[in-house]
Amino acid sequence: MKVTFYQPAHPLLKEYMEGYYFIEKDDSQKPIKYLTFPDNYFIVSACENVCVTQDKGWVEITGSQSENIVVDFVFRCSVPTEIFYRQSVRELTMYFKPLGLYHFFTSDKSQDLEQEIHLSDFTDIMNTVLKESDRTIQIEILENYWLSKFRKRELPLVYTLLEDFETEMSIEAIAAKNNITRQYVNKICQRYLAKSASEFRKIQRFRNVLISNKKSRNLTELSYENLFYDQSHLIKDFKELTRISPGKFFENVDTDKNNIWLFI
Repeated sequence: MKVTFYQPAHPLLKEYMEGYYFIEKDDSQKPIKYLTFPDNYFIVSACENVCVTQDKGWVEITGSQSENIVVDFVFRCSVPTEIFYRQSVRELTMYFKPLGLYHFFTSDKSQDLEQEIHLSDFTDIMNTVLKESDRTIQIEILENYWLSKFRKRELPLVYTLLEDFETEMSIEAIAAKNNITRQYVNKICQRYLAKSASEFRKIQRFRNVLISNKKSRNLTELSYENLFYDQSHLIKDFKELTRISPGKFFENVDTDKNNIWLFI
């Protein structure tokens, strides 16, 4: 399979969407298996003519006997997940930044977004995109769809919390700064981000390390630059979120790529 990642072409979409990738069929039909790692994106994908079986930490994609479009949502990716394609497929997957998807639908809770998207024209549009053979036209249809759905939402408290999570402040201090309780911080996070405040910060630190690794020379630097207590704290989180040590991770995963996968 060939995977091609794109940044949104339209500047408005860049503010809310990290990017999207197309998977194309090839002639080899060889199975592909890889690990993908926790992140804080809201991920929406559409795959043509497949059956999908999944459990926590494991997804298997096989060919379908009948034509279909399978739409999948990942709003809480908190463990390493093994993805197994038994054969080549056609797929489109979109990554939305935290809170980004709320500006395209009316739901006020993460658990309501999936139902709203299923009830919308999303599947029909994805079917049109996947059946189109011209990549330029595919991108045009896709981005015009999202632009037609855009309605800017006012979510000041949640955006403030996202900014505060990138600082050294404890969750208790963040709550006090915003004149709310720690319990309310977690309630807001579960509602809009599909995870607790501490889980969101843990995954965000991990993702920031992947970016910082291009500049930093060692784990000690990475630890303190990304708000870990120390190197041991970084190693502990890395093993929990990737199943391997930071050293082995960086030896085997190309963090310069948009899709950070470990092929197995």
